[in-house]
Amino acid sequence: MSAATIPQNPLLKGTGLPPFTEIQAEQVIPAFQQLLKELDEELATLEANAQPTWSGLVEPLEKLTERLTWSWGIVSHLMGVKNSPQLREAYETVQPEVVQFSNKLGQSQVIYNAFKQFRASDTWATLEPAQQRIIETAIRDAELSGVGLSGEARDRFNAIQMELAELSTKFSNHVLDATKAFSLNLITKAEVDGLPQSSLSLAAQAARAAGEENATPENGPWRITLDFPSYGPFMQHSTRRDLREQLYKAYVTRASSGELDNNPLIARILELRQELANLLGYKNFAELSLASKMAPNVAAVEALLEELRSASYDAAVKELAELKAFAATKGAAEAQDLKHWDISFWAERQREAKFSFTTEELRPYFPLPQVLDGLFGLVKRLFGVTVTPADGQAPVWHEDVRYFQIADETGKPIAYFYLDPYSRPAEKRGGAWMDVCINRSKINDNGATSVRLPVAYLVCNQTPPVDGKPSLMTFYEVETLFHEFGHGLHHMLTQVDYSSAAGVNNVEWDAVELPSQFMENWCYERPTLFGMAKHYETGEPLPEHYYQKLLAARNYMSGSATLRQIHFSTVDIELHDRYLPGGDETPAQVRQRIAKTTTVLPPLPEDSFLCAFGHIFEGGYAAGYYSYKWAEVLSADAFAAFEEAGLDDEAAVQATGRRYRDTVLALGGSQHPMEIFKAFRGREPSTVSLLRHNGLLNTAA
Repeated sequence: MSAATIPQNPLLKGTGLPPFTEIQAEQVIPAFQQLLKELDEELATLEANAQPTWSGLVEPLEKLTERLTWSWGIVSHLMGVKNSPQLREAYETVQPEVVQFSNKLGQSQVIYNAFKQFRASDTWATLEPAQQRIIETAIRDAELSGVGLSGEARDRFNAIQMELAELSTKFSNHVLDATKAFSLNLITKAEVDGLPQSSLSLAAQAARAAGEENATPENGPWRITLDFPSYGPFMQHSTRRDLREQLYKAYVTRASSGELDNNPLIARILELRQELANLLGYKNFAELSLASKMAPNVAAVEALLEELRSASYDAAVKELAELKAFAATKGAAEAQDLKHWDISFWAERQREAKFSFTTEELRPYFPLPQVLDGLFGLVKRLFGVTVTPADGQAPVWHEDVRYFQIADETGKPIAYFYLDPYSRPAEKRGGAWMDVCINRSKINDNGATSVRLPVAYLVCNQTPPVDGKPSLMTFYEVETLFHEFGHGLHHMLTQVDYSSAAGVNNVEWDAVELPSQFMENWCYERPTLFGMAKHYETGEPLPEHYYQKLLAARNYMSGSATLRQIHFSTVDIELHDRYLPGGDETPAQVRQRIAKTTTVLPPLPEDSFLCAFGHIFEGGYAAGYYSYKWAEVLSADAFAAFEEAGLDDEAAVQATGRRYRDTVLALGGSQHPMEIFKAFRGREPSTVSLLRHNGLLNTAA
């Protein structure tokens, strides 16, 4: 690439919507070489002229960081949704330099001192609460970024940050590659016995994609993968216990051996995090992690986890005993000794018997277009905003990606979002997430002030359209979409005009899941459910008996489900609190020890779940996985406000919805989440609503 073409590099545009259709992997390296050089110069200028004022410090600093996050955000986003060997190579080449610049920025003594002067100045009292909180956070973040370190300690800190960034990328790639590497190719009808039509269609489509061009749902061959839309239904429905065992073992040993082995990475990550915490004066990484969270300390986290563990453990024991008894009534040879690969299968059979419906029977009632209509109808009802398609107004990274606009009561646009709904195992990582594309912010352009509207990425991995049918969703996929949309609303309905505290920015990590988990509750609310559940061919609404069964089944196995989250959270906290890298126990042994009180079916000896635990080794949940439960207490209590107002009183629902929008959603990171919660609820949160919603209240007494 000649120097003359560099200025046209789409990754250097720096503002507005990402030009996805123009971006190529080979543009990444030249773009960042140029960008980082320019940012380096901007930083030097800022340090030379920094004033302890809003316009002399905060605004120029935001401009500088936004240029970096705009370009780097696009590349990181594409790594998640359009991964390729070329992009990986470019990302891994550039990442160390980006980390290096971020460290330099975070450790700028000049900027840190200017922030402290600003806080001590006379103008401090005149600032809005949001501005004060941004400055307080900037001072804390500088301290957590090693601004107080010098000489060898600072060099070591930066080297650790660099290595951790590389390890997390490597961890993520190993999981993606290991998931992709395994498949079960089935050729006889006996091997697919029990599988529903939707699974057979998906498995035949996967076989065709792998070169078996004549594969059909009826006659195969069928390809089963570890990608969740394929793996999950196979474990639930396949009558072939031997194949379930094979698939289960492949799933729980992903990225745990050979070239893709994440075990050495885990050991190294934990060792580096411990060293990083010590450099900053913390006893361990858990303390460092909680320094910027809502939970005051490890003891508070462990107290909540123990309260929920004791409420769910006995229920989970009872659930397993009932499952064994049920399998015995069906004459199952394995009834007395159910293994991990039997649980999903028998739980699904018991659910069908208990509530007389299958998850598959519901799929035809939840085609994606209608689920979106129901979801958009709900947000209009609760928050007075209107969502409309805006496809074609933004370049997209894949033909299946949609683009939408959100408008307020007057019809004025206030936000936009992309939706990338379907699983694409070859290039897209698993799971579902919301990410920031553009932050809301007030823009001053030559004296004219305008508001830049927020834009979000919503990414799911649900069942794709197969054989000419729309994407027919499981009820779990519906809940996942509502969950991610809750994150999206938090980002998009913010009223904060400073990007550092708008939407999800500056929100304590353990409060971030409140708006997402809150939205899941509405999937069970009658008007919402019937607003979206219509048969994709006949348009017939979901029969009433199915709704009653869904409600009855809501807390089916909820003891086991709660205990599973407690298990993950406890392992995470322990690995970052008491565990000593290089000590007597390996991380896997720590997990086996904790499993004694947090699982009712101990993990298999070869279970290497940690090797694919991306949340804590590649995402931001290290010593923070408990956040799901912490925020679920908040979200259950928030939903209880609507229940108390009366879910069948439309005026009360709307009034409560507006209050929720004006507090939880509008205030973003401009105030502490506890203050925001109290502004909405009138008091501090309690665990009662969560235990009640999960049907565990009596067991807790």
